[in-house]
Amino acid sequence: MRGDFDARFGRFDYRQERLRNSVFWLRLQLGADSAQPDSPANESSALTVRSGRHLAVQVFAARAPETRPLPLAMQRSAFRGRLETTLLLPPQARAGDVLYLRVAASGTGAEELAVSWGPFAAGMQEGAQQSRMIAGTVAALLAMALAALLIWFVLADRLFVLYAVLFSQQALYVAFLSGQGFDWPVLSAALPLGQHAWNVPAGLSGAAACLFAREIADLKRFSPRIYLVFGWLAVAFLVLTAANAAHLVGLGAGVSAIGNLMFVGAALFTLVVSFLAWRRGNRAAGWFLLAWGLLEAFTIAMAVSFLAAGSEPLLLYYGLPLSMVVAALLVALGVADRLREQRVALTDAERRAQTDPLTGVLNRRSLIERLDGAGQRAQVRGLPLSLLFIDLDHFKEINDRHGHAAGDACLVAVIRPIQAELRQSDVVGRYGGEEFVVLLSSVDAAGAQAIAERILERVAQLRVTNFGAPIRLTCSIGVAGSDTTGVWGEELIARADSAVYAAKNAGRNQVRTAVSRAA
Repeated sequence: MRGDFDARFGRFDYRQERLRNSVFWLRLQLGADSAQPDSPANESSALTVRSGRHLAVQVFAARAPETRPLPLAMQRSAFRGRLETTLLLPPQARAGDVLYLRVAASGTGAEELAVSWGPFAAGMQEGAQQSRMIAGTVAALLAMALAALLIWFVLADRLFVLYAVLFSQQALYVAFLSGQGFDWPVLSAALPLGQHAWNVPAGLSGAAACLFAREIADLKRFSPRIYLVFGWLAVAFLVLTAANAAHLVGLGAGVSAIGNLMFVGAALFTLVVSFLAWRRGNRAAGWFLLAWGLLEAFTIAMAVSFLAAGSEPLLLYYGLPLSMVVAALLVALGVADRLREQRVALTDAERRAQTDPLTGVLNRRSLIERLDGAGQRAQVRGLPLSLLFIDLDHFKEINDRHGHAAGDACLVAVIRPIQAELRQSDVVGRYGGEEFVVLLSSVDAAGAQAIAERILERVAQLRVTNFGAPIRLTCSIGVAGSDTTGVWGEELIARADSAVYAAKNAGRNQVRTAVSRAA
């Protein structure tokens, strides 16, 4: 290995050598332009060989005292199933020195072979940083996916399952595409799969993304046809995933081409649909649009940079992983925003189900439920509970003389003077027609009568206008307290109702208190 066979070396053509032999030799001369500038004189130099995993590379130094391969310093996985093998050069290695590379192929893999040299410490530091970035990205994506799955057990919303599938597959995709996953426990079992180890997660994440997009954009309600299109796209991605087995019959290249077209078309379609959903007012779709746009932008930038540089760009190790984590966070914000909207809608629906649509106070059913709950709490604590039954006087005459619109206006107007005398803990509801019931917690019958008297005065001062002559209102109020009647629940309402009839029979516009059971 002293140069005796240098005359046999010719121009190198990797493709031809791979077609001709499974083993070949290369003669390499260290170039001055390849050395790392500004490196200390005593710093060790190293040779880095980037190759497919199926290529076993040995390097021999022509000036070495013995014909032995250069010692291995480190070996780490790189993107697209490649290896980066770092070998220590002899201390006296300088630009112009000759090295001999023996390359032996076994099986198939990434058909690439590239060599560079420079300071060993710088290469170690760069490799460690890149490994930490990939490991951190995978850990973050898996953690968010696991958190979504745990939340699903509580909220049972399919969005959380789709989120977990989407970003767990993204985590596996970046782990295997970067090559780091092949070095980790459990995941290393996928090493024989080669490129299919990242193609399968890519296909599954594509299917999950289609299903997630149609849910976050609420397409089932607003665009059923597009909803079905996304469903068929998801099926197509599942078929594409299964088609990874086509390499066994020599159709792998065709499947890859179809897959690339599907990913590009589905990505653009998803962006357009998400944008339209956002324009429609779907804020959750807006968050998804930001996340998906970010991922696609970095994917395109990475591809362009790779083609321009001819080697692995920094975007592979930093841009793509970071964009995935940021996208996962943005999508999580979108899911949270959708849950917030659902909660607001549910709260509004519950409020409408519990309130009277005209006056905005509780309806009869909700009023009875509140009365039962308040009665149970009062009995446990040994406190009184009182109730006011308010009935507008001559309400039928108002409707007959001024119309039902005037009657509705009177019902709405009477709420304010009633609430003016109540505490936040008190409850008012419409019992029926022109009848209202007020629940007064921790108030005895005497205290309730005083409140009723003040309400009576406030109602008598009302004037409802815009229906001809101002309409004057009065009311009759029946008071019933648990301390004087000894009853609870709807029986308390019945006692207050009886007191109202007594007030009306006595001439209206007055308060009457229900008598005790002993009386």
